[in-house]
Amino acid sequence: MGRIVLRAFMWVLMVAAGIWAADWLIWQGRALAGAGYGSISVDRIVVAPLKNNKEEYYPDGKIEIRCTRSLLPEGFPQQGGRPCWWVERSPVDFER
Repeated sequence: MGRIVLRAFMWVLMVAAGIWAADWLIWQGRALAGAGYGSISVDRIVVAPLKNNKEEYYPDGKIEIRCTRSLLPEGFPQQGGRPCWWVERSPVDFER
């Protein structure tokens, strides 16, 4: 039983490493071609803390957020950038 679990874990680890490596290589190719990053316009909301753990929200217009054209979010290859598909799904940026 232990060998089966170990082999399954190794396969999952190898597949995850393969997906990460493929994403990194594709993103590097795009970055070298000048298309590794994008820019998406999102609504910005400033959050002000109040007493008793309450918050007040102030709309602050639209801002451009730089995003990466990659599959995986916020990792080493993209220097902490969020993928464009992630930013498109959450079009509000909260500043605390």
